[in-house]
Amino acid sequence: MEGDNDPAFIAQAARSHDLHIGLLNPDYNIIASLPADLYLPERIAQLQPDMIIIDAESDARDVLKHVVIATRDARRAIVLFAEDDKESSMEAVMAAGVSAYIVAGLKTARIKPALEVAILRFKQEQQLLNESSDTKLKLADRKVIDCAKGLLMEHSLLSEQDAYKKLRRLAMNKNFEVIRGRSAGYIDANDLLG
Repeated sequence: MEGDNDPAFIAQAARSHDLHIGLLNPDYNIIASLPADLYLPERIAQLQPDMIIIDAESDARDVLKHVVIATRDARRAIVLFAEDDKESSMEAVMAAGVSAYIVAGLKTARIKPALEVAILRFKQEQQLLNESSDTKLKLADRKVIDCAKGLLMEHSLLSEQDAYKKLRRLAMNKNFEVIRGRSAGYIDANDLLG
């Protein structure tokens, strides 16, 4: 067969074999082994796996591009097994959303711990993203409240405390929350200043 004497081909075949053996574990349910083609994003969306494992040759850009597209809206833990140990390659795949990048020297016994670390890292990243999103929403809400208070203070000549009280009263009358969480409505300037 073509490539049988190529060291890169032999290394790839050995890594693929070790990975397959390492995944034959009762803790895992392999739902598919898919080619890296144009249909990969669609197949991932249909299967909705908990984790995506990529066994890639030295240039994993094409595979990764398809996986990133597929997981853009529904993030998943992604583990990439590769031979490329260049720092620039590692940075690129990690920036693309890979949870763990495992380079060369793969031993069957190391697969499960590597996958567990990838899942933990993915969960931590998701938690940080959620916290960041919540913080941004709270800051945006705070800006709206501060703006409304400023309008009240300027146009109605109220103190900050009185403006805040008026906002709270308006929120209760309009049945939406101004102080905590996102507003379930909006503040009408006529209601605010009237």
